[in-house]
Amino acid sequence: MLGAHADLVEASAWLHDIGYSPDLATTGFHPLDGARYLREAQKADEALVSLVAYHSCAVVEAEERGLLAPLKDEFDAPPDDLLDALTYADMTTGPDGTHLPVERRLSEILERYAPEDLVHRSITRASPVLVASVKNIEARLSHFQV
Repeated sequence: MLGAHADLVEASAWLHDIGYSPDLATTGFHPLDGARYLREAQKADEALVSLVAYHSCAVVEAEERGLLAPLKDEFDAPPDDLLDALTYADMTTGPDGTHLPVERRLSEILERYAPEDLVHRSITRASPVLVASVKNIEARLSHFQV
């Protein structure tokens, strides 16, 4: 389904939350911190860096944090099909690695944050797009099911 981009999406799935590392946190916004680290310290491919920077509707939380301009200025948006694939991986995997329906994953995230928290607000705003991304990949995957 992803063809030549399968390894790229797999790598981004492994690395998309690297910015949570306290050693890498400079802004406190893990997509931006992780993408900067991968670009600057690891000289990672720009396609990988952009997926990390924009994963799972990061633009919504970036806006909430006042970091949308740096995100967009520093990183090009990745292709929608690759971003959907990464979103699918992120939004259907629970914290313990179990496969979850996207709706359960979103509920799990929202349960961890108070309603006034910017992460809660961001996920609430982004939920329709996150669900649509997952459903898009599920529809594409259904063509490969036997």
